[in-house]
Amino acid sequence: MKPILNIAFAVLLFSVISYGQSISVHDPVMAKQNDTYYLFCTGRGISVWSSKDMKEWKREQPVFAEPPKWAVEAVPGFRGHIWAPDISFFNGKYYLYYSVSAFGKNTSCIGLATNKTLDPADPEFKWTDHGKVIQSFPGETNWNAIDPNLVVAGDGTPYLSFGSFWDGLKLVKLNSEATAPAEDINAIPTIASRKKLPTDPNPPAIDNNPKDAGGNAIEAPFIFKKGNYYYLFASIDYCCKGKNSTYKMIVGRSETIPGPYIDKNGKPMATGGGTILLQGNEKWHGVGHNSAYTFLGIDYIVFHGYDADDEGKSKLIIKKLDWDSEGWPVVADY
Repeated sequence: MKPILNIAFAVLLFSVISYGQSISVHDPVMAKQNDTYYLFCTGRGISVWSSKDMKEWKREQPVFAEPPKWAVEAVPGFRGHIWAPDISFFNGKYYLYYSVSAFGKNTSCIGLATNKTLDPADPEFKWTDHGKVIQSFPGETNWNAIDPNLVVAGDGTPYLSFGSFWDGLKLVKLNSEATAPAEDINAIPTIASRKKLPTDPNPPAIDNNPKDAGGNAIEAPFIFKKGNYYYLFASIDYCCKGKNSTYKMIVGRSETIPGPYIDKNGKPMATGGGTILLQGNEKWHGVGHNSAYTFLGIDYIVFHGYDADDEGKSKLIIKKLDWDSEGWPVVADY
């Protein structure tokens, strides 16, 4: 009976270890406080999970119990389902940017909430909402104010990258408190696009995708500092279509946050460049909307994929991020 018991124990252990990689999420971002990892992702009120090992995850209460009043007023039809958050530690607090949008339109806003701690058991735990940071309007802005990511320069200057479809991914310098733009939002640069020229019209939509922006299918910027470079990750093609998802990740790099970001072939991401990092395979129909971190001296890439073995459901994936001899990111065990 001993071998049978050992086999049973091994199966149980495998199921526990694999559990963290099977939770259903979209657009995951992560932070570590003390010995606990906190995962934030798209969901009603912003979904939150916690873990001691990045494998076994516990669902926490959402950030917002009720939809922020300002967001309900700014985006007609918004009922509390918040997209694509971003979590960072800045100015002695945790900054949580989040996206509020009308699907398929650039009637969108990026909001900000802050907290002194991520530990719900801490007496000082309380999310303070600071409202709107930046907003996009149909017919007025040829960009979409969703998918935020905060990056801070060596001199402490905060920048926010964001964007989805339309004119591509944008970068705006923020004020010292990182609560509002510090420059003219009508002149902020495009740092990545699928268009070969900024003056090109948006490509035709693919497969009748409902986005008004046509087929400039790029979104989810994330800027990660490694060595002498800032690496701009982005997702191209189509998410959110289950087994028909074609999501994939691209990357370029720059020595400065404003760019330009250049891919391995020397092509600027602003004019259609971007080296493929990961794409779908026999296990995952599509992978994307990644974030990247260094925890305990190890680099990780965190993203979601559409599980080919589970009806194309979106799942959390965490992998170690390696670097080749020329300093380009590699996900070796994918």
